[in-house]
Amino acid sequence: MSFLINASSIDEAVDFLASHEGARPISGGATLMAMKNAGLVEASHFVSLEHIAALHGIAVRADGGIHIGAMTRHRDTAESKLLTGSLNVLRRAASMIANRTVRNMGTLGGSVANADPAADYLPALACAGAEVQICGPNGARSVAIDDFILDWYETALAPGEIITCIALPAPQPRPSVYRKLARVSGDFAIASCAMALDVNDSGATINVAIGACGPKPVRDVAAEHALRGRLDDPAALAQFGEQLVALADPVDDVRGSAAYRLRLIPRLIELTLRDLQQEKGRIHA
Repeated sequence: MSFLINASSIDEAVDFLASHEGARPISGGATLMAMKNAGLVEASHFVSLEHIAALHGIAVRADGGIHIGAMTRHRDTAESKLLTGSLNVLRRAASMIANRTVRNMGTLGGSVANADPAADYLPALACAGAEVQICGPNGARSVAIDDFILDWYETALAPGEIITCIALPAPQPRPSVYRKLARVSGDFAIASCAMALDVNDSGATINVAIGACGPKPVRDVAAEHALRGRLDDPAALAQFGEQLVALADPVDDVRGSAAYRLRLIPRLIELTLRDLQQEKGRIHA
């Protein structure tokens, strides 16, 4: 039998988790309860984070960046007017999660902590350059999303730690989009692609993160830099796609084979780039 503890503050939640080895935090609970019912998770206590006000909501920081509390529901992320331009990719990803019931229940922090490679948030967060803010027995720390995911379903969270928020850079007036291929609407991705336009004095390139094709989003910053100013070059784009294929490490599962996922990556980049160009046209219309 597991007992439910309602924490009223971050410190209270952390203190209880640190002093009870068998305790686990619970946010929206959709995934965790399904795993518990399937016998995949055992816990002496579940520490609910629902009543911790500091974990809720989306706000603009003093530096113009965006703060999304870990307990923010998917529906609120999907509907946020603050996630514009270069951060629109996160809003798009949130809108494609499962179904309305799950979006009303599930939370950003819970999804990130579960670290399912086929979930929608991770590639969008990688594309946006997000940081995961964490609090635990040894204080607070911030970890780049690329460093937060260590392996399949394994994160940098230490015992007693919880995600408090996701920190995003200030949104830029440039398009960003998210596309996924799934067996049916709302299912986990067979493969997904988050993409944002990045422009400087040397020309334009794309920030790209591929989901569901390895333990963490597949991204190659060096390849993105090499692509700058060459977005109209089919050969350069094809080479870029093959570089991401080489970095990918997908598995066979009920949604598709590893070989199929590898074949999808170049095509998915092509289609998502088309979406990005259409979004750019809408922004400047």
